[in-house]
Amino acid sequence: MLRTVPGTAVTRRALLSAGMGAVALGLTGLRGTPATAAVRAANRFELTSSPAALMTGTALYDETVLQSFAFDNVNGHLYTVQVRNGSGSAAAGNLCVTKLSLAGAILGHMYLTGFGHGVQIGVEPSGTSAYLWTETDGVSDGSTSWGSKLARFKFVNGQTLTTASTALTKYAPVAGAGSTTCAIDPSTNRLIMRYVLNGQRHFTAFTLSAVKAGGNPTPLYDITQPAGLGTFQGYTAYGQYLYLLDGTAYSDDNPSPGNTYLTSVDLANGAVVQRSFTQAWKSLTFREPEGMAIQLTAAGPRLCFGFATGESGARQVAIIYKNTLV
Repeated sequence: MLRTVPGTAVTRRALLSAGMGAVALGLTGLRGTPATAAVRAANRFELTSSPAALMTGTALYDETVLQSFAFDNVNGHLYTVQVRNGSGSAAAGNLCVTKLSLAGAILGHMYLTGFGHGVQIGVEPSGTSAYLWTETDGVSDGSTSWGSKLARFKFVNGQTLTTASTALTKYAPVAGAGSTTCAIDPSTNRLIMRYVLNGQRHFTAFTLSAVKAGGNPTPLYDITQPAGLGTFQGYTAYGQYLYLLDGTAYSDDNPSPGNTYLTSVDLANGAVVQRSFTQAWKSLTFREPEGMAIQLTAAGPRLCFGFATGESGARQVAIIYKNTLV
């Protein structure tokens, strides 16, 4: 059963006409795309505010657990990533991308062979199309594969890409980094990269245009991951603030309401601003936190976080959001 709360693709005109309260509007769009609103976050999301659902009980193209998701806020689409169906896919780094409408209808899919685990992805709208940013060149630890570079490629329904595909453009913004993933802040057109370097987990923010130019761009922010998190499950950014998701699925050792936490971090200094336990949709039979993303709507921005739901062999997705800024 699909439960939806309507979402809205965002244009500069829609945001200006709706007003954004304390949020000021920037005037720059993505390079090579039509000008769209770039929201400048003057505030942060209040993590204790009441949650709402964008969708629950939504099926993806494959039947495995959701890993992460991101929005095309220009064209009104949602892209999800999961480990591809089949034994050995996790160790091999084989992923499935599903393109969805905001009502949860499947609009297409892609397969990515040897890319990694899909902990987080980014979406870069381009006209009526979209380019996806993912990890690639996965390195297996025997059970799971972790990306060693970033990749940008156009979403093409039904296509299967390998790490050798000419459709990929690869990037290594931080020399020597491993376990690389990325997210895109649609309010600032910044790429947030999570990676390991010299044994430490970092988050580094770059302008998207600087990463696309290649080489080793100068970071806007560079912080280490806060201590004290549970099992890491996703991240996103809105303006100056980084948002983290951690927790595990329900089990005998982790019964309802679970152990899912949301955390906000100041990108300027790495300080934890707020950490909040969430019981959102605690009645789900299977509830594993997976992925975060920012959705821009005419009514304002949403901090979205996901849960893998449903039965084994037929997993589904719930996308929950908070939209109170402080």
